[in-house]
Amino acid sequence: MHENRLFHRTRLQLAGWYAGAMGCILGLCGFGVYQVVAHAYRETIDQGLESVASALHESIEPTVQQPEQLRQLAHQLSLEFCQNQATCITESPSTKQKISGAVAPVSYYLRLLKLPDTPIAIAGLPLDQLPLASPSPRWLILTTTSGKRFRQISLPLQSQNQRWGYLQVGRSLADLDQHLAALRWTLLLGYPVALILVGISSWWLARLAMRPIYCSYEQMSQFTSDAAHELRTPLAAMQATIDSALLQTQSASLSSLKGDSLLTTLKRQNLRLSKLVRDLLLLTQLERQSASEQTIFCLNDVVNDLVEELASLSIAALVKLTTQTQVSEPLMVLGNEAQLYRLVSNLIDNAIQATSAGGKVTVLLRKSESHAVIEVQDTGLGIAAVDQRRIFDRFYRVEVDRSRHTGGSGLGLAIALAIVQAHQGTIHVQSQIGKGSAFTVRLPLSDKLLRSSSTNQENR
Repeated sequence: MHENRLFHRTRLQLAGWYAGAMGCILGLCGFGVYQVVAHAYRETIDQGLESVASALHESIEPTVQQPEQLRQLAHQLSLEFCQNQATCITESPSTKQKISGAVAPVSYYLRLLKLPDTPIAIAGLPLDQLPLASPSPRWLILTTTSGKRFRQISLPLQSQNQRWGYLQVGRSLADLDQHLAALRWTLLLGYPVALILVGISSWWLARLAMRPIYCSYEQMSQFTSDAAHELRTPLAAMQATIDSALLQTQSASLSSLKGDSLLTTLKRQNLRLSKLVRDLLLLTQLERQSASEQTIFCLNDVVNDLVEELASLSIAALVKLTTQTQVSEPLMVLGNEAQLYRLVSNLIDNAIQATSAGGKVTVLLRKSESHAVIEVQDTGLGIAAVDQRRIFDRFYRVEVDRSRHTGGSGLGLAIALAIVQAHQGTIHVQSQIGKGSAFTVRLPLSDKLLRSSSTNQENR
């Protein structure tokens, strides 16, 4: 694949598109994760701040009209009363001690305001660091002179159903900013690392995805080469015969007997080409076969008819052809009878041709659970392990058959495999050099036979 520029370029493009798509998805996911985490942090801060503000509001509001209780509560909360705006500028040392025992005092501030925006008491932050803000809207984000951010909530203070002031409680957002900054850096630094890993994995996945395509391309190239080779030989023979006939015709020395011989050669080569074309067309039709072309028929009859039909061929080859039917009931199969006839015929014919004189070919028919099994055994030369992986390829023939003495084109087993696959079956070979071969075909039985078998078992 690396040596083919087309596939290398296609693999590079596929990996690039995959990495780009994954990069966009990772970017969107990272942005979504950041937004979700930030929203969760903000919600948690708002809930905590509202809880603290509500607790203080419940403590302060009942005492607003009772100065003594208000001063006592202010002492407990370390509030600093403001006589005027200037007295709230300097932070009292005691403001760092209380407000809430559960949190750091510098994280919160508290302010009591009298309408209109007049401070009564403060705690946590002096007004010179964070000036007073309007009590409307309820939630605000404020920034101090030093750049620190605070989240503030404002709650109204009422007396006798009349609003007279506000309680403002703020919380520092320093921890939120630190967490979000750490999250941003993690996502920003992790994104290129993830892209590198995605790029490497996409290059590897592109190779896996293109491997079957490349194999198909190689098979197509091999098929084209083999087909051209197979067609070239008879065409060359026909061309030579035609040239010879023309030369002899021109010299007027072509006898009637010689003319018949030339025509016989042309006819034989033409028949060979016609058979090759028919086999190629059959392979194409098998790939496009529909279920409407299938019927239910008896596989026993197909095997028995073929053994009788090929008996003369086995006698001529001095090979003993026998059949063994190991079932007492007919095996009904759903499929194309003509194609299965061709399948079994190819297997028996190949077995006879591969078996030397005095050998034996046995055709076995049996049932295995929900499948019919056809096994063709021979005592021929056998097939080497290296060839067993390719004998079902189109135009492939083992080395011992390269002499073309059989006249075959190397499509017999390829057609057999295509027929088996079209019938949802399987085919495999077991062979040893010098001991012969055994081809086993498993075909699913029709539902009609399976129902009758189950009925018989229930009656028993």
